[in-house]
Amino acid sequence: MSLKDKVIVITGGAGGIGLSTAKLFIQEGAKGIALVDYSKENLDEAEKELNSSKVICIQADVSEKDDTERFLKKTSDAFGNIDILFLNAGVEGVVKPMTEYPEETFNRVIGVNVKGVWLGMKFGFPYLKKNGGGSVIITSSVAGLSGEANVSAYIASKHATIGLMRTGAKEGAPDKIRVNTINPSPVDNRMMRSLEEGFAPGAAEAAKEQLTQRIPLGRYATNEDIADLALFLASDKSKFITGAVHVIDGGMTA
Repeated sequence: MSLKDKVIVITGGAGGIGLSTAKLFIQEGAKGIALVDYSKENLDEAEKELNSSKVICIQADVSEKDDTERFLKKTSDAFGNIDILFLNAGVEGVVKPMTEYPEETFNRVIGVNVKGVWLGMKFGFPYLKKNGGGSVIITSSVAGLSGEANVSAYIASKHATIGLMRTGAKEGAPDKIRVNTINPSPVDNRMMRSLEEGFAPGAAEAAKEQLTQRIPLGRYATNEDIADLALFLASDKSKFITGAVHVIDGGMTA
């Protein structure tokens, strides 16, 4: 019960990583969890699957200031405080060279993946400070550690989240707010199905096999693998860890 009485916000909460993390956090004694997602349909499905009085679902666009303020206030009003922010929402964009990459798609990827994290900390820090501190966990990627052709927006966004994390760790430390990133290899979920098809149209399985060969442990990460690391960073077991990049990639970047 390492999250006993804790209140958590999970953005991208109805996706694979978000939903798996919510399930684990409930098992670990969370007092309340706000699942925030852009898709109402996915939120409705997540709410049915979790079937818990500890969960509220909030439809919001994390790249919008008013939506961010609203979901944070709604969480605090529902559960009395906020202890943990899991800034997990992300979009992959498309697979195209920079010369062909649509500007509107680039703006959307940066808006969700970067501005969404910035807004989450900007408006979330005061809640954590008022509560005596807390933990902010940001979903980055191995894509934030090196380059890759044809996914310029995604690569740029995941590098940027590391910079935001390091800045947030410095700014949050006086108020006992810890900030860290999780940097997964490919995770076996919807986002990777989209990217696989983008890398090899009509041959997504071959793209998956090629990517898997780059991972020494021989498989993609699972949503549950990422949830386990998020639990560690959310709990007091990581109480002296802040400003750190936590790679979870089966040895891919070794």
